[in-house]
Amino acid sequence: MRAILLAAATMLASPVLARAPAATPPVPRTPGTPYAPRSIPDRIVLTAGADPAREMAVAFRTDRAQATAEAQIALAVDGPTIEREARTVTGTTASIDSANGPANYHQVRFAGLAPDRVYAYRVKGAAGWSEWFQFRTAATTFKPFRFLYLGDTQNGILTYASRVIRQGFAEGRIALTVHAGDLAAQRDDLDHDDEWGEWNQAGGYNYSQVPQLPATGNHEFVDITLPGGAESRKLGPYWPLQFALPSNGADGVKATTYYVDYQGVRFIILDGTSALDLGALDSQTRWLDATLAASPARWNVVLFHQPIYTCARPNDTEVLKRAWKPIFDKRRVDLVLQGHDHCYSRLTAPAGRVAGQAARARGEAQGPVYLVSVTGSKMYGLNDRARTQPDRVAEATELFQTVDVEEKRLRFRTYTASGLLYDGFDLTRGNDGRNYLAELPGKLPAVRTCAGAVGPDGGACVARGK
Repeated sequence: MRAILLAAATMLASPVLARAPAATPPVPRTPGTPYAPRSIPDRIVLTAGADPAREMAVAFRTDRAQATAEAQIALAVDGPTIEREARTVTGTTASIDSANGPANYHQVRFAGLAPDRVYAYRVKGAAGWSEWFQFRTAATTFKPFRFLYLGDTQNGILTYASRVIRQGFAEGRIALTVHAGDLAAQRDDLDHDDEWGEWNQAGGYNYSQVPQLPATGNHEFVDITLPGGAESRKLGPYWPLQFALPSNGADGVKATTYYVDYQGVRFIILDGTSALDLGALDSQTRWLDATLAASPARWNVVLFHQPIYTCARPNDTEVLKRAWKPIFDKRRVDLVLQGHDHCYSRLTAPAGRVAGQAARARGEAQGPVYLVSVTGSKMYGLNDRARTQPDRVAEATELFQTVDVEEKRLRFRTYTASGLLYDGFDLTRGNDGRNYLAELPGKLPAVRTCAGAVGPDGGACVARGK
């Protein structure tokens, strides 16, 4: 009887217990400890110098036992004797305490390189050297090349995005990679360090041999509370550790803006988050205009996260549109590469798809082409404008893009995760110095959109409304 009364008392007390504050759920972790720092270097990422014909840089991670940044580099040879001519280069080291343990991040810059040559390099951990990696410096004059463009990897990085990234590199001859921001969720899915571990694992040795040109997204920033209680954000700790970027950007945001001249293309990387939320719009706008005005390049490509013309969100990014679009038009930018919307959009005429087709039929020149793409698993549904404004769209679809740079033509191709050609165009430079766009000949696959609750692959629609 006493047991029954105790049980009844417990049941009566349970509503009180239910009203107690819930414990904060633990941050999800990658199973096991695959991302613990070790005595052998990992997270080895190559980035380009402002003049990648003569400078490259590498960032890598070790455990704390390796206290200094050391690398060796030599012109590549065709036998196993690279060490004979290798020189040791030192750099900078910064420490971080993570859920995977204390680590050191190292950065080394390789300067004074010869143009258009293959170099081999390796980096040092306390237990010894990494394997030798190779890269080719850029040529000093125009030379055709191919680059890879990736939208947000952000979610499901290793589970889903990795296959898309690897399929992109499997297309072959990738000279560099551009990332349109939100490389990691950095507050949604996993512990931050696990997410960056997944990002590095997804790209693997490709990130060590192909220069990476990343833009920051809003998820590269972390939320903070200012002394007065107001909410703000600041750049997360991993970005300046993971990427050894050029320091030629806009005043006040040199850690997240920069440009690189690569074999006839000037890549200009902007920081939309700082422009929108942290007072860096005017500085970037002035820098953008000056950097384009001084560009010696045959082609100009601008990369940033928040799209001027959105395919998922209710409204376009009007602040950036007012500030940056007039400069894109005046300076005749060729491609504007963006992310953030977790859908696909190719927009050639702000007035809409029909207007763009009519303009091309009249033989009119093409202004900047605006692209939005996504690589990871988070998907947003298309907004109403996306049905008529862009030339081609997709939702609930993981994608990568390749761009073949030729002297008088850019060949832009969009592929799905399985390698299916989904979209593309040729942008040809006419004798008048203007661009003319040609759609791909032949029939493309059906437009990939959800039909109610059914996704384009027949399963559930995973694109949620924004």
